[in-house]
Amino acid sequence: MKYRRYFFMEERKENALSNTGNFIHSYVQEDLEGKLNKIHTRFPPEPNGYLHIGHAKSICLNFGIAKLYGGKCNLRFDDTNPTKEDTEYVESIKEDVKWLGFDWEDRLYFASSYFEKYYEVAVKLIKEGKAFVCDLSAEEMREYRGTLNTPGKESPYRNRSVEENLDLFERMRKGEFPDGAKTLRAKIDMSSPNINMRDPVLYRIAHATHHTTGNAWCIYPMYDFAHPLEDAIEGITHSICTMEFEDHRPLYDWVVKEAGYTKNPPRQIEFARLGLTNTVMSKRKLRALVEEGLVDGWDDPRMPTISGLRRRGFTPESIRDFCERIGVSKANSVVDSGLLEYCIRDDLKAKAKVVMAVLRPLKLVITNYPEGQIELMDIENNPENEQLGTRQVPFTRNLYIEQEDFMEEPVKKFFRLAPGKEVRLKGAYFVTCTDVIKDENGNIIEVHCTYDPETKSGSGFTGRKVKGTLHWVSADHCVKATARLYDYMMLDNPDSENGDMIMNENSLEVIENCYIEPAIEEAKPGDKYQFMRNGYFCVDTKDTTKEHFVFNRIVSLKSSFKLK
Repeated sequence: MKYRRYFFMEERKENALSNTGNFIHSYVQEDLEGKLNKIHTRFPPEPNGYLHIGHAKSICLNFGIAKLYGGKCNLRFDDTNPTKEDTEYVESIKEDVKWLGFDWEDRLYFASSYFEKYYEVAVKLIKEGKAFVCDLSAEEMREYRGTLNTPGKESPYRNRSVEENLDLFERMRKGEFPDGAKTLRAKIDMSSPNINMRDPVLYRIAHATHHTTGNAWCIYPMYDFAHPLEDAIEGITHSICTMEFEDHRPLYDWVVKEAGYTKNPPRQIEFARLGLTNTVMSKRKLRALVEEGLVDGWDDPRMPTISGLRRRGFTPESIRDFCERIGVSKANSVVDSGLLEYCIRDDLKAKAKVVMAVLRPLKLVITNYPEGQIELMDIENNPENEQLGTRQVPFTRNLYIEQEDFMEEPVKKFFRLAPGKEVRLKGAYFVTCTDVIKDENGNIIEVHCTYDPETKSGSGFTGRKVKGTLHWVSADHCVKATARLYDYMMLDNPDSENGDMIMNENSLEVIENCYIEPAIEEAKPGDKYQFMRNGYFCVDTKDTTKEHFVFNRIVSLKSSFKLK
């Protein structure tokens, strides 16, 4: 129990500062009232995959705090593991941060730029008797490490002389030893209650090509060694990270101190990472989905990656709003994905133009409407935003409506079209179903209606009312397109303790031969629309061509989610 006492004491101290609002802001304000006159944060991703919505929370937090307190925020790539990193990830991360609306200005840094500095610090530690070269294998080190209840054992190589350690470390750098043969370890305390302080590894051997330094190095610093040094070198005041690094904080502080950065050292503060229902947030698991071909790359619209959300049609405003709404805490929790959907609906409801699109078409013929006649109907572009104006939609004898808007034998409270029933066609006329045409298999392929010329929208007709209004498109003027309907990618919460990574078989439904009114012809990749009664859609940026539109459904119009 004594080994855990330190962390309980720290937690009580931190919770005491969080009684009023965001505890991170409490820390920052406390420091500004005391030892600091500036704030400097950083967003430090590892370039080993694409960013996801959890990273968006960190981006908004780090850049947001810097902006709020008149400080600065760096973008820094913690690129200390060449076997998993790539320039593709670097470029995607830069694009994502910019897209979210944040600017690192001239403060773009790479951990790899400091490799020589890390080496100098390592040599300093060796000379001071605070680091040694160890020959234990990874498995042997785990055996020597001990447990939460039992102290560890010192390595048999711990007491090598300074001269021998310097010689071996230099030879490690020169490439004389194979991967895994030796490591450089800190000499701290194998009986520490914090396992991270039991002579942690500082350097390992990796004969791998690095995306920025090439083959200049074959030894690479561990994250726990490089990260605090990066923060100290760049003058970071607050190192904001997720809760899994809480137990690493004493090592963070040890590295900074022993490296000589004792004046206003960076302060590490941890917060709970984001969990979302029916969503996998592990970069390792996301990479597996990509590599196994289970999704259409990192930007698959079902993916929780920022690039996936962008391709699906989410806006940076909606994601920033989401991050603000969920707040910051130290307690792990899982957020309902419905909140993210609420944020995009809230953002688009007054921004997106509303168009009529028929996803599953059923032909409707108005038998008493003159053949060859075309009327241009004035329809508002967004009922919630008059400033978006109106458009003219061609109305003809031959139309398409949704299959679900017609029922030959209507159930109770079915207020749409049925034999003998009258409905309004949006922005046009009342029509009454007079006949049903079926194919040889008995499937309905066409409905016939008559219209009442006196009932034109905007005419002031008040003779009678109808309960149903249907959207439609002219069969002679429509644009054919493909629609992709998305559902949650995962059936479970795969990031939870007992969660399984089971993909939802119904996460994607592709509908070919949808028909959309001609106004859509002006749409460009990335443009967003509300398809009347069908949801919000975005022009796919990857598969749309000049000849054929592909639309991704961003979100349905309604949800059972309730904002608390």
